[in-house]
Amino acid sequence: MTSRSGAPRSHLATSPFAPKVEPVIQQFALHDRVCHQTYGLGRVVGEESAAATVDFGNRTMRIVSPYAKLEKL
Repeated sequence: MTSRSGAPRSHLATSPFAPKVEPVIQQFALHDRVCHQTYGLGRVVGEESAAATVDFGNRTMRIVSPYAKLEKL
């Protein structure tokens, strides 16, 4: 959550709520074998700073970060 100024709010040490945890974004390299929950097994054929192009055999898909359904094998 951000304040009106756009800066993230600081977490108070006395707060009963846990601080928000930032997700770890996985990085993929060329020729990595991957598995997607919808498309199945594939191989990374292209990489960008915020996306990966994956060849799944019958189709090639551009998967954008944070790669929620994609995992490295």
